[in-house]
Amino acid sequence: MTGVRTLLIALGLAAAAVTGVLAAGEGTAPSPAFRQWPGECVADAPFMRRNHMDLLKHQRDDTVHGGIRPANHSLNACVTCHAVKGDDGHPVTVADSRHFCRTCHDTTAVRVDCFSCHTSTPGVAK
Repeated sequence: MTGVRTLLIALGLAAAAVTGVLAAGEGTAPSPAFRQWPGECVADAPFMRRNHMDLLKHQRDDTVHGGIRPANHSLNACVTCHAVKGDDGHPVTVADSRHFCRTCHDTTAVRVDCFSCHTSTPGVAK
């Protein structure tokens, strides 16, 4: 009986935690300090923070399955525009914690696997 009771308490606590997270809604996730970037992005910053992966997946599908290569949502365009320069003046790679993608992905514990195939710095073919 004690095991069942412990399980029910654990399930209740888990449900309360999930309900609290869902009820809290947008803006509750940890947020790193964002740099201001020169120029215009394909959409405003709040939209891009929430939807960039969907845009990249859609672009990937268009390119891989349809042979369509528009530049408006390409990973290369993102990497070129959002390059962070190191102390030597050259863009840092994804191995560096200062890399643009890592500033958010490390904070939110989301693994970036794009760069296992694609280059993480502008102008360099992998």
